[in-house]
Amino acid sequence: MIKIAMQGVRGAFHEIAIRKYFNHDDYEAVPCASFNELFDALRFQRASYGMVAIENSIVGSILPNYTLLRESGLRILGEVYLRIEQHLLALPGQKTEDIKKVYSHPMALQQCREFLTPFRRNGVQLVDSEDTALSARWISEGNMKGVAAIASRLAAKLYHLDILAEGIETNKMNYTRFLVVSDDENYKSHLAGKKIDKASLCFILPHQQGRLSEVLSVLSFYKINLSKIQSLPIVGQEWEYLFYVDVDFSDFEKYRQSLDAIRPLLSELTVFGEYEKGEKFYEN
Repeated sequence: MIKIAMQGVRGAFHEIAIRKYFNHDDYEAVPCASFNELFDALRFQRASYGMVAIENSIVGSILPNYTLLRESGLRILGEVYLRIEQHLLALPGQKTEDIKKVYSHPMALQQCREFLTPFRRNGVQLVDSEDTALSARWISEGNMKGVAAIASRLAAKLYHLDILAEGIETNKMNYTRFLVVSDDENYKSHLAGKKIDKASLCFILPHQQGRLSEVLSVLSFYKINLSKIQSLPIVGQEWEYLFYVDVDFSDFEKYRQSLDAIRPLLSELTVFGEYEKGEKFYEN
């Protein structure tokens, strides 16, 4: 059984991503209160792997996690795209009309704003909490009647709550991308025999006009598809940036040749991981 660190408590969307990527019964979740704690769990060997949210199709990149990944020295083994489905949960026997308060993470409340409009009209109080699954646990442990949580189906199962309404999120195309991270030893053994068609890179450019355009032209020449580019300022170095890039490709050798070709154009290049492109999953 492998230990996998995740942000949030049991039943969080991170755990659903773990279940999609790893064997359902062959893991022990290591809940972490923050992403800093998650990376520390791997650093201090309290877990062997980590599942880390890195971007969302609605709100964009989770920028601090790029910095944590770069500073950790960990490798990316793979990725999961999870469709975020929200449900209204309450104690068994409760009905929708019994609900006087709804707890959840502010982002989840916002994602379900359209569904919650009649609740707000009727004076139901919407309360921000730290985490969707934690809200469900509070209700279960406190036997809180008249209170509902917005959380996952897994949270309902783990905390023995009824689902009063399913799929209450407004946007049905809301996906979060998660990265699977670990140390170099696990990285090498995990990828044996897998199809490698994607890579995550980080590079620094010298402060010269047109250098980014040159790098992108080289990647295009080698038929490397740039699926994401994210820039972040380098602390202490005015107007200089780190570029976090995801590329995908059909020819691994051409991809490696493209790295050799762009290295002379860069001040620094880090390959976080070369891995198999992730699948899109639903909660069920």
